[in-house]
Amino acid sequence: MTDVRRLPGGHAELVSHRYDGEGRTMAKFMDVHDGFVGVTAEQLNAAHEADLKIEGEEGVHFERAWLDPEAGKVFCLSTGPSKEAVMRVHERAGHPTTEVYELTTEV
Repeated sequence: MTDVRRLPGGHAELVSHRYDGEGRTMAKFMDVHDGFVGVTAEQLNAAHEADLKIEGEEGVHFERAWLDPEAGKVFCLSTGPSKEAVMRVHERAGHPTTEVYELTTEV
């Protein structure tokens, strides 16, 4: 569901709301991983699949992952109940990160 929030000066922003199966609001997150220099698309897919296998145990859903193999960065988009839940899934799947950002505004 998307709502429009009015800002000063006549501007507006779109605010997205995601809900779990029980009607609770789920936040959207972007996280960043370092140390993935030279990783292939197949290796990224394997890491993403490891997250997907256990995501439900924390009430998280990983939507997408992007890779910059030259910089060694991976970016993951997810929804979930908290930043900590996202971090726990990544930790358990073998690729921990502490760099997790809640995305509160979407246009």
